[in-house]
Amino acid sequence: MGEPNDIDQFHPVSLSPSIYNLPIQDLLDDNKRRDFINICVPLSKASMKGDWKTAKSILNCQEHLVRYSITENCETAVHIAAAAQRNTKSINFVQHLVGKMEKADLQLQNRQGNTALCLAATAGNVEIAKIMVKSNEDLPTIANGEAMRPLFIAVLFRHHEMVNYLYHQSQRMGVPDWTPKDRKWVFLRCIELDLWDFALKILKDYPLLAQCESALGALARKPSAFDESKQHCIWRIINPIICLKREHVATDSKAMQILRKIWTRIEEKPKAEIDKILRGPKVLKDGIQTYPSRILFVAAEMGNTKFLVELISRYPDLMWKKNENNQSIFHVAVSHRHENIYNMLYEIGSMKALIISLADKDGNNMLHLVGNKAEKRRDQDVSGVVFQMQLDLIWFKEVESMIPPLYKEQKNTSGLTPYELFTLNHTTSVIDGEKWMKGTASKCTLVATLIATIVFAVAYTIPGGYDQNDGFPMFLHNGPFLLFVVLDAISFILSSISILVFLSILTCRYTQEDFRNSLPEKLLVGLSMLFLSIVTMMISFSVSFFVLYRHRFITLAIFVSVVAIIPIVSYAYLQYPLLKDAFRSTYGSKFLFRPKEQMLYYHNPSF
Repeated sequence: MGEPNDIDQFHPVSLSPSIYNLPIQDLLDDNKRRDFINICVPLSKASMKGDWKTAKSILNCQEHLVRYSITENCETAVHIAAAAQRNTKSINFVQHLVGKMEKADLQLQNRQGNTALCLAATAGNVEIAKIMVKSNEDLPTIANGEAMRPLFIAVLFRHHEMVNYLYHQSQRMGVPDWTPKDRKWVFLRCIELDLWDFALKILKDYPLLAQCESALGALARKPSAFDESKQHCIWRIINPIICLKREHVATDSKAMQILRKIWTRIEEKPKAEIDKILRGPKVLKDGIQTYPSRILFVAAEMGNTKFLVELISRYPDLMWKKNENNQSIFHVAVSHRHENIYNMLYEIGSMKALIISLADKDGNNMLHLVGNKAEKRRDQDVSGVVFQMQLDLIWFKEVESMIPPLYKEQKNTSGLTPYELFTLNHTTSVIDGEKWMKGTASKCTLVATLIATIVFAVAYTIPGGYDQNDGFPMFLHNGPFLLFVVLDAISFILSSISILVFLSILTCRYTQEDFRNSLPEKLLVGLSMLFLSIVTMMISFSVSFFVLYRHRFITLAIFVSVVAIIPIVSYAYLQYPLLKDAFRSTYGSKFLFRPKEQMLYYHNPSF
C-alpha cells in the first residue's frame, strides 16, 4: 500500500495537449468556416438540447462527423451531450449517438484531455455514463489532462450516484492501473467533501488506508460530520432548561466509525511516531520550525468536541499536549469559545489545576485569553456585538470562578491583568453596543407609543358608540364586544410596559456589567411586550370589525379578520432573528457550563 503519508506527496500532473487523443479538427480550419457554421454549430446546438431529430438529419448525410471536433475546444457531439442538462431527451440522444460510434470514438478527448465520460462525471449524468461505459468498458480508466480519472472528478463534484456507479465499475478501485496513491487520494477527498458513505466503504475494502495520516487531520476539521443527531436539536435546547433526562441513543456517525478505525491503527504505533503524526507536517515561519497543523489543536480550534473526546478517552495523555505557544487544547478552546471542550475540565477533577495554571509564551493565563475577543468569529452585524459582548462576559465570569484567585491579578508580558486586557479589547464593543441598543430602543419606543395612543383612543371611541340615555356602550352585553374591550386594555398595558422597558434601556449607564444580563434581558422583554401588544391590538381590531358588520356583511367581516393576521406574521418573521438571538443569548448561555452529563468517559456523549 506504500508509505502512510504517500497521499501528501500525490498531486495530479498535467499532461501535454500534444499527447491527447483529439478528434479530427478539419472543420476548425479557417478555410472551412462556412462548413463550421452550417454543420458544426447546428449539430452542437442539437447535442446540447438533446434534439436527436436534427442531429440525425445531419449525421445521416455525414456519419463521420461523430468523430469530428464541432467546437473550438475540440469537443465532439457526444462530449456536448454528456455535459448537457440531465433529462430524458439527453439520455435518448446519447443512446442513439453512441449507436453510430465505434468503440474508439468514445475515447476521444477535448483540449483539456476530457473524454465524454469525464464530462458526464462532472455533470453527474449517470444514465449517460452507463450508456457509454456499456459500449466501451475502458472509459473509466482514461484520465483527463490533469491525470484525473472519471471517479476522481465525480468525487470532486460530490455526485453521490455517479461516485457509487464508477466505484463499482472500477471493481472497487481494484483493477491493476489503480495505485495505492490513487486510492488514498480518493479516500481523503471523500472525507474532505463529506462523502462519508464512500469513505467508509473504501476503508472497509482497503483497511490499510487507516494509516493515512492526512485523513486524521481532515477529520479534525469536520466537527459537523460527527453529529448525526439533528433530529434531537430541539431536545438539546429544551433539556438544559427543563432538566429533562433522556436515555442516550447509541448512534455513531460514519465519521466516528472512520475515526475509530484510523485511531485503532495509530494507537498501536510507538509513542514517538504517534507524537509525530499528531504534530503534522512542519512549516518554517520566519526561520522558525512550526507545526501549524497539530491535529489536536486544529480540532480544538474548530470545536470538534467528539473527535477530541474519542481520542482522549482512549489515550488520556493527549489532554496534556501543548502547542508552540505553550497552550493546551483547553486554552485554544477558550480562545475560540468552545464550551463543550472547556467543560471536559470538570471531568478530570483536581488535575485541571495543572492545566489552568499554564501561561503561554506571552504570559497569558486562561483568563487572559477570555480577555481577547473570540478568534475567527463569523461576520456579524452590530447587533451581534451586543450578544458577543454578553457571551464574552459570561465566559470571563466562568473562567474567573475556576482559576485560583492569584491568577486573576497575574500580568502578562504586556503588563496587563486579565480584567485590564478584557476592558482594553472590548472598549469598541461597548461603544458599538450602546449605539445599537439606543437606536433600537428609540425606534421601538416610537412604535410602542403609537400603539398605546391608538388603543387608548379606541377605548373611548368604541364600536357602536354609547347609549344616549344611560351613557353605557350600545354593545355592552355583547360577548365579542367584551372581548374587544379586554384585548384593547391588554394591548395598552403591554405597549406601556414596552415603553417603560425601552426608556430604561435609553437611560442605562452602559457599563460592561450591564451587557451581561441587564441590557439583553430588557431588550428581550421590550421586544416581546411590543410584539404581544401588536398581536392583541390586531385581534381587538378584528373583533370590533366583526361586531359591527357580522349581521349584514359576514363575509367581509371574516375576510378582514383574517387579513389582520398579516401584520402579526410580518412582525414575527422580520423580528424573529433578533428575538431568537436575544432569547438564546439571555437564557441559553446560562446553561453553557457545568454540564450534568459526562462526556469524556461516557461511551456515547451527548452535546
